[in-house]
Amino acid sequence: MLFPILGTILNLLAAYLVSRSLLHAFGLNNTVFEWPFAIGVMLIIHVMLIKFFLWCFKKLENKWKVDYKWEMIAIFIVFAITGSLSGKLAAPLVHWIGFDNENIHGAIYWTLRILLIFPIYQVLLVGIGWLFGQYQFFWNFEKKMLKRMGLGFLLS
Repeated sequence: MLFPILGTILNLLAAYLVSRSLLHAFGLNNTVFEWPFAIGVMLIIHVMLIKFFLWCFKKLENKWKVDYKWEMIAIFIVFAITGSLSGKLAAPLVHWIGFDNENIHGAIYWTLRILLIFPIYQVLLVGIGWLFGQYQFFWNFEKKMLKRMGLGFLLS
């Protein structure tokens, strides 16, 4: 029950933040309409996001062949953590190699950083998937992705 409760809370928070930014965009701060607008828009966005996420779950549940809904949520969390962490780890790695934004052109810096994100992501995906109890799913996912990219020889 932890994942649905946490998901609902985070979904409400995201909807609230979007409604507050819309509030600022329409200049309704410190008016009589501030809280009714924020709460109303928040609830509308929350319902729309829930419907969208349930639609995504239905589509991916058949494709990924998982047994329980909590496994889907764990898989989404692994993807989120892995993507964020690989992006964060690439910056110090590029710096450690000796390439900084100050001593090389920005396009080269960002190209190197993005190229480094790929192998970091691959390793983290399987590792973090293992921590969340989804090792087999992510190992199969990894093999399929490498084969599609023509890098299947790395698996031998």
